[in-house]
Amino acid sequence: MRKGNMRWIGVWVVLSATGLTSRANIEVLEKTGSAFAQIAKEALPAVVFVQVETTIEVPQYSYRHRPFGEIFGQGRRGGGVPEEEQPQTYRQEGQGSGFIISKDGYILTNNHVVNKADRITVALGDGRTFEAALVGTDPKSEVALIKIQDDCELPFLSLGDSDALQVGAWVLAAGNPFGLSQTITAGIVSAKNRDDTGIAEYGSFIQTDAAINPGNSGGPLLNIRGEVVGINTAIYTRTGGYMGIGFAIPINQAKTIKDQLLEYGRVRRSLLGIGGSDVTEDMAPFFGLDEASGIIVNEVIPDTAAVEAGLQFEDIILELNGEPVSSYAAFRNRVASSPPGAELELEIIRDGERKTIRAITRAMEASLEGLGIEPVITPQKLGMTVENLDAEIAGHLGQEDTSGVFITEVEQGGPAWRAGLQPGLIIASVNRESVENVREFKAALADAGDAEAVLFRVKGGRNSRFIVVKID
Repeated sequence: MRKGNMRWIGVWVVLSATGLTSRANIEVLEKTGSAFAQIAKEALPAVVFVQVETTIEVPQYSYRHRPFGEIFGQGRRGGGVPEEEQPQTYRQEGQGSGFIISKDGYILTNNHVVNKADRITVALGDGRTFEAALVGTDPKSEVALIKIQDDCELPFLSLGDSDALQVGAWVLAAGNPFGLSQTITAGIVSAKNRDDTGIAEYGSFIQTDAAINPGNSGGPLLNIRGEVVGINTAIYTRTGGYMGIGFAIPINQAKTIKDQLLEYGRVRRSLLGIGGSDVTEDMAPFFGLDEASGIIVNEVIPDTAAVEAGLQFEDIILELNGEPVSSYAAFRNRVASSPPGAELELEIIRDGERKTIRAITRAMEASLEGLGIEPVITPQKLGMTVENLDAEIAGHLGQEDTSGVFITEVEQGGPAWRAGLQPGLIIASVNRESVENVREFKAALADAGDAEAVLFRVKGGRNSRFIVVKID
């Protein structure tokens, strides 16, 4: 039986248990349905269908036999060497959702819907289409702001207060799943403050069971008053489709991003300058704690706000600005969302003694530049995920040994996808260094630093070849 049907049966059972008459039951359900219908009627005119066109360059390679000694020094055997030719250019089309937030045509959506698009077209429910301009985008939070022009006042949605949302509250997700425009689904808030989803580098998420599918990205999550409380962004799935777990960016978080994009064209974040981890039950006794709470400082980065404030290795941070610290991910998000130059009050425990420390944050970009920290290539930056090989998987992939890592997912339009990497291929080496497992694979990528390209040797079946992946 479908989950949606189960929910309504549950509502009916609860109503029956209260002793309401059959007619009263029907009236309650009719009122709920009427409320949903009214929200849809008022909200959908401001929900838009976003279509994008992007130019994709896919490297092309040919192989010719040359002595390796000619290129890499003497003593190596000859072999086929990849040589780059003129890249092929393709036009890629994508689609998603968005919603108008002002009568003059500002639209909120997801970064991954519009980022790097050459052309953005917006279609309203009444059939009108507009070419949109990109105002600003923030990949680190998955929020983007675009704008359309129209002589008439446009329909728009009111922004609510996501902090006031309660777990269990009704919400409705609107958008264009699979290109089916003007779609709305109902569910509840399943959880709040999901900080460790891996969807974006910064930000916490609302979890909901309102059906979200491909194409819903960027659409609004609405409360029972028809106010926007989130931006539909991602789902947890093992099948590629809806499995009852969706995630939305809280609208209060998106408001802050939107305001900065309007004012600065980018988002300014703060950096404290520590590395940390959650305090576990096993760790707590070693630090004189009665229970697992707060985070432990694993690293204090030189020449940062943390050093100026006097934070030390193995400090336990319990509170930030008077509020408990629940996890390192949540702490990091809260610090980053503070404006540069903000004063943070930290309640810590050091050697069993409770202290209060005040720190003045620095701008993240300036701090990183001052430290000389270079961006590190990661599987996420390449647009793919990898896993270790075991004997069973290797056998399915036609391999006799379990060395290397196999590709499980490739993000469409990402660097790996443009280079021709596909799920099921095995990566045997990175920049001519063999890799046995995921740990060695990540270490090899880290060694590449801020390189503009990485050379992989990949295996598929009985064949192997070199592929160069160019980094964005």
